[in-house]
Amino acid sequence: MSSAADDLVPPSDPKSWRTPLIIIVCGCAIALLSFGPRSALGFFVQPMSRELAWGRDVFGLALAVQNLLWGLGQPIAGAIADRFGALRVICVGALLYAGGLLMMRYAATPLSLDLGAGVLAGFGLSGCSFNLVLSAFSKLLPPERRGVALGAGTAAGSFGQFVFAPFGVALIDNFGWQAALTVFAFLMLLIVPLSLALSTPPAASASVPAAKQQSFKIALAEAFGHRSYVLLVLGFFTCGFQLAFITVHLPPFLADRAISAQIGGWVMASIGFFNMVGSLTVGWIQNRLPKRYILSVIYFARALATAAFISFPVTPFSAIAFGAVSGLLWLSTVPPTSALVSLMFGTRWFATLYGFAFVSHQVGGFLGVWLGGVVFEKFGSYTPIWWLSILFGVLSALINLPIVEQPVQRAVAEPA
Repeated sequence: MSSAADDLVPPSDPKSWRTPLIIIVCGCAIALLSFGPRSALGFFVQPMSRELAWGRDVFGLALAVQNLLWGLGQPIAGAIADRFGALRVICVGALLYAGGLLMMRYAATPLSLDLGAGVLAGFGLSGCSFNLVLSAFSKLLPPERRGVALGAGTAAGSFGQFVFAPFGVALIDNFGWQAALTVFAFLMLLIVPLSLALSTPPAASASVPAAKQQSFKIALAEAFGHRSYVLLVLGFFTCGFQLAFITVHLPPFLADRAISAQIGGWVMASIGFFNMVGSLTVGWIQNRLPKRYILSVIYFARALATAAFISFPVTPFSAIAFGAVSGLLWLSTVPPTSALVSLMFGTRWFATLYGFAFVSHQVGGFLGVWLGGVVFEKFGSYTPIWWLSILFGVLSALINLPIVEQPVQRAVAEPA
């Protein structure tokens, strides 16, 4: 028998200009740039609604499509990156993302908003977001650096939220939402040169002999026949539901309670700042504590924080406090989730298998954003979605407990 860890791709040549530090820095910069704009899109709901006379359900659908296609495109982008290398995938993703933001800037109908903010931005994110960065880290970095690098890559996405939320509000207030989207679009083009540091070798050039390489179909069958992977995927649904709902609907939720857009910007920025702390902390402790317990605690703590937030009057202080607590728990699920996928199945098909887990995450995101808009337009309140988020948090805390943290055992053909 052989374990899944046997198919690790060796780290990059230490004599190359792509040292581990350069790989981590460039990957973190890509994560920062790609995650920043989409975390600030909630601040465009009200100014665009006023100017274009659209309801929140229109934006809810467009950004829900973005979340869904980001998820559905992730395993495709991951499979292409696993087979042909990450460089081309990240470059194409950045160009699609920039095009989607520009199309959103010129959107005059709900359909054009769906195509820009939804389709193009969604597929663009699937190709250039931190998921591809984490995959490249897993393949290019030595094992002893991966835990911290996964936490750093996730934290960098959080720093993007910390920077882009108040930056986006300032751009909208001073130059208008059209100029803000244009600036965001051109910043995404910086991802193209940065992606050179994350170039991974095509599968055919890997050092693993072809006879020992696992096929795509076998990898999928193995993963979805593995109980722990299925539980991990199911639990990740809640993460997407909660994060996407808060990202899009928390700014207007606060505005409905007379909380200014500037305070709302700092609430989202506090999520980004404390997410850096949470992601780095989890990236460090996941090598010391069972990852399934870390995930369970995160999901249950989210449920408690949300219940406390909506059970008392919303004030600037309580909003920022909720942002800080949410930030500690925000993307801290990603390092242990990605590490568990790598631990169970190795890195050969990591981007693909993590991509399928991310589909579940983004299906949750689709429902969180879409239902938030629909429920608000129907009832004039987000309360039912807040309580649904709490329920999902408790369920995911329980779902992650039975996960077995071991590499899968694969049969090795006996010699004739």
